[in-house]
Amino acid sequence: MNTALPVDPLALREEVKSKYRDVASNPNGEHHFHTGRPLARRLGYDHALVDSMPDMAVESFAGVANPFSLRTLDAAEKVVDAGSGGGFDCFVAAHQVGPRGKVVGIDMLAEMLEKSRGAATLMGLDQVEFREGLLEQIPVEDGWADVVISNGVINLCPDKKRVFSELWRILRPGGSLQFGDIANGKPVPAAALRDIDLWTG
Repeated sequence: MNTALPVDPLALREEVKSKYRDVASNPNGEHHFHTGRPLARRLGYDHALVDSMPDMAVESFAGVANPFSLRTLDAAEKVVDAGSGGGFDCFVAAHQVGPRGKVVGIDMLAEMLEKSRGAATLMGLDQVEFREGLLEQIPVEDGWADVVISNGVINLCPDKKRVFSELWRILRPGGSLQFGDIANGKPVPAAALRDIDLWTG
């Protein structure tokens, strides 16, 4: 364990995998957070676009905000989704950047990657690719992305300095970082920082 971090990153990662593996395989089950089409509508995604997607592309969505509310992506932009899950935000991005753009989703969970790749194939989105990886070691070359998006994933990583270092590394100079996440403005007690259940809850 890295003693500079408040929680064991490997233990936290396994707990996150367990929770989101269930979201991938049982999207309509009982979860401690909202998911799917109702969540996308609540967060202000374009209703017509969401309604046009097959269930496979939307049902495992579990974000906390709408990163596209900050700016609509431009045609032909290259985008990385850091923590892409079932691929929903990648599919929204693909719609905005069009066939000349490129979208790369990064996720650590095999079940989510299988689902997102299947949905991309079903929708014929050839400009979307999904890669297995961690946000602490993003498998994308330096300065490749015009835009990096993320939705409710950075808060699940204990080493946020390393994550943001990676986000800046893959982003081209002058590119855009558009993310939604959960933040706490008050000091968190040390005991709470060490509680993995609170990290994933």
